[in-house]
Amino acid sequence: MHCPLCEFEDTRDSVHGHLVQAHGEAVETWTVGSGRMRYRIVCPRCGAEHEARVKPRGQDPVFLETFSREIRMVAFDMLINHIVAEHEATVTSEQEAGSER
Repeated sequence: MHCPLCEFEDTRDSVHGHLVQAHGEAVETWTVGSGRMRYRIVCPRCGAEHEARVKPRGQDPVFLETFSREIRMVAFDMLINHIVAEHEATVTSEQEAGSER
């Protein structure tokens, strides 16, 4: 699998770890008025966004900072799932076309 944000290529698990380690800035986190916390990840291939509420046990103001790595892990998992579901056929077709040349 290719990293969707750079040239790194390896197994799905390795790409997932690479995304968390090297591309954390791709995950946006914020708190809305009443203390609800959210994250967003955008697919670099098609621009589709995945946004979800972070569900901590309380409304700890430092939760996003304390658990930022775990939040990035979930966000990048969602991105990889999207890429496999929505773009894998495109990648496979491109690879097949390249091998026919």
